[in-house]
Amino acid sequence: MRTILTIRGTATLAALLLAGTATGAQAQFSGDAGADDATATAPTVESGRSEKRAEARRGKRQVDVVPYLEVGQVLTADLKNGGDVLTYTTVAAGLDAAIVTTRAELAATVRYEHRFGWNGGQSDSDTISGLARGRIELARGLNLEGGALATRTRADGQGADSGLFIGNASNVANLYSVYAGPTLTRRIGGLDVGAGYRFGYTKVDVDTPAILAPGSQPQDIFDSSTNHVAWASVGARPGALPFGWQVSGGYEREDASQLDQRFEGKYARADVTMPIGPTVALLGGVGYEDIEIGQRDPVLDANGIPVRDANGRFVTDKSSPRQLSFDTDGLIWDAGVMWQPSRRTSLTARVGRRYGDTIYTGSFAYRADHATTLQIGVYDGLSSLGRGVSGGLAALPTQFDPTRNPIGGNINPCVFGQQGGGCLTNQLGNATSAQYRSRGVQATMASRYGRWSYGVGIGYDQRKLLAPLLSPIGSLNGITDESYYLFLSAGRQLDADSDLSLAGYVNYFDNGAPGASDVQSAGLSASYARRFWRGLTGTAAASLNAFDQDGFNSQLIGSALVGLRYNF
Repeated sequence: MRTILTIRGTATLAALLLAGTATGAQAQFSGDAGADDATATAPTVESGRSEKRAEARRGKRQVDVVPYLEVGQVLTADLKNGGDVLTYTTVAAGLDAAIVTTRAELAATVRYEHRFGWNGGQSDSDTISGLARGRIELARGLNLEGGALATRTRADGQGADSGLFIGNASNVANLYSVYAGPTLTRRIGGLDVGAGYRFGYTKVDVDTPAILAPGSQPQDIFDSSTNHVAWASVGARPGALPFGWQVSGGYEREDASQLDQRFEGKYARADVTMPIGPTVALLGGVGYEDIEIGQRDPVLDANGIPVRDANGRFVTDKSSPRQLSFDTDGLIWDAGVMWQPSRRTSLTARVGRRYGDTIYTGSFAYRADHATTLQIGVYDGLSSLGRGVSGGLAALPTQFDPTRNPIGGNINPCVFGQQGGGCLTNQLGNATSAQYRSRGVQATMASRYGRWSYGVGIGYDQRKLLAPLLSPIGSLNGITDESYYLFLSAGRQLDADSDLSLAGYVNYFDNGAPGASDVQSAGLSASYARRFWRGLTGTAAASLNAFDQDGFNSQLIGSALVGLRYNF
């Protein structure tokens, strides 16, 4: 009897490893490095139970769509430097949605806000922000997935950052991104078959170029890009053979308007899964990969200095040939181990050879109960702002509780829900146009206890910029930036008509550019909401945001808000 149970456990482990063939093949793309490997690889094991989750979804149905109107009065002041006290009025219209049906899942928050400035030189401004992630089942095993993001971020990593993106301040970039595509995961004739395609588009608008510290040289700012990803895989679980196997291949391309930049990559590989016990399996893979990244030169003035436009971007020299900033082709391989002692716990660790270098990747997923999840991912790959944001959106759960900064109204960088959590912090550090090597680790935890809900996101990210050595901007090649980030949120329903929300963050950016200074920022906010009558809710909020960087005055910004919101 013990032998039968051991064989069954080993087969189950291997089946879970091979059931997510589409996701596993997709994660091979370098553009997904900072996203899928960090936040989606860990739940890949969960895809082996996708049919059970689908059955569970059929037993519940939730359609919660809440449009709203909101008005608020905000006061903000620099408490450290005796700065002016700014006041402005906000008028906003938005929609929050959470949908779960037998064939669809969607989580979304969308908001348009207009600010009326009253004093201190605060001008009127408009802001659109939103986050959406969804999936619809078109047929058994065939899903159409998509996501969208509208938010504000730093335009240049060397510029000032107060933590509040209010008005038309310098070094603020408006970022918009969308992705969509089908995925197929089916078992056909004893084989696990996976395939998919993803299209992504990302656009950045900059109102005012960054103000930099003396001696700093501005970097190029991202404009727009499109990216395409296609992949396919087929494999078999242990049975006729004592091991599982999978062959996969794919193609990815990104075209960016800035400096006519292009990324093109393709790969083919074979993987083997060898169970060595009821809870442990050895992993191994070998294949071929070909990646090229190239761009044109910027226009130079009479002194040989790159010319920039009004937004601080390099002007592309269309007549110059495209030069390669990265070029690799040849054998790739990796080996590792997977441990799954229970349905709630899984650990994967790999070491391999890619990009002409040794790489380390891994993931850990733990579900303590129905309300508590922990995910950790270690990633290493090539990425860019466009491909990174598309991959980051694809890695977010389709069910989460959208949260916003109560003062600025911008979306918080991490989201949490019963499916787990995800953070876009490493993708949104700044709006650089450069391609880069991205390595790091990210961990998220989401939990509910009684009337409390909690979320934690923490991580480290290292970016090594890539530029053609013979280009006029070849000095950017090899610049290495490091960032450390922590985000926490908590919420409690006080009674049937009121609730309390808390959030805090700490960011540290170690700038590798010559003459640039490091950036430290932190913030804490609290918001109290009470329903007065039907859909009418009153809100009171306060926040503190601190910023410190050599070459700028350190700041401690205090803000307060009172407002009314009506949910239709």
